[in-house]
Amino acid sequence: MTKYTLAAILTLFIVSIQGYSQKMETLRHQIEGIISSKNATVGVAINGMDTKDTLSINGQRHFPMQSVFKFPIALTILAEVDKGHLTLDQKIDIKKSQLLPGLWSPLRKKYPEGGSISIDEIIEYTVALSDNVGCDALLRLLGQPQAVERYFANLGFTDFAVKINEEVMQGNWDLQFLNWTTPKEANRILATFYKDDNNLLSKESYDFIWDIMKGTKTGKKRLRGHLPEETVVAHKTGWSGKHKETGITAAVNNIGIVFLPNGEHFTISVFVSESSETLEANEKIIADISKAAWDYFLEK
Repeated sequence: MTKYTLAAILTLFIVSIQGYSQKMETLRHQIEGIISSKNATVGVAINGMDTKDTLSINGQRHFPMQSVFKFPIALTILAEVDKGHLTLDQKIDIKKSQLLPGLWSPLRKKYPEGGSISIDEIIEYTVALSDNVGCDALLRLLGQPQAVERYFANLGFTDFAVKINEEVMQGNWDLQFLNWTTPKEANRILATFYKDDNNLLSKESYDFIWDIMKGTKTGKKRLRGHLPEETVVAHKTGWSGKHKETGITAAVNNIGIVFLPNGEHFTISVFVSESSETLEANEKIIADISKAAWDYFLEK
């Protein structure tokens, strides 16, 4: 190979890298434009299938997860299933006294007197419908919320904390900040369990959780808000509501994997916090960022 050929290859490589950097910087500027006029703190992490397609804004900042933590809870339960400690068809008793009226719970509507409910149904309600009663039933099964944190810490996820359940979190505004993660760590959890290179889940558990994530019913105006209707998005939402006295929203979140029509996908986590905007405006922030990422990956 001649020196000229080597030089030409190097030039092409540099031009390619510069082109990539310019496109990614254009996406960053778009997202910063979306965020800049909003009275909110926004964290974003975006990763494409190419490792160069990486962007984050406030990516290492701690954000309260709210119901986003139900995805890691489900993964922890499925790890116990794969170890043989639990089974998906195993019935769990949920007493009427545990159907707390202050908690969001489609399960309570289905089982107003409580009942013996299978783990797979509880997981589906907890993840796809963000059921709080189901969430706390799963945490009781694990012994304590910290079991989720320990499971992920053992896998190397250290920017992640789970200290309390939904009952405690919904009963005290300030305590929600004990369950936190960063946008970059949320993306890493999504990507690790979707790629599943280390066989963290059995095929049955893998198919089960990702089918549920793709069928999530909450957050229609967030990540998928401005995307084509037929787009598949495997995602989990979280929401704190507004503080009664200050009017501040601590969390409007959505993390997920967006599947492109060309067969590729990208991972995206958006956390909106400390916001004095309306819920509609907060959700639009997420939808606008997701659409900007969608356009970038389709055009690159």
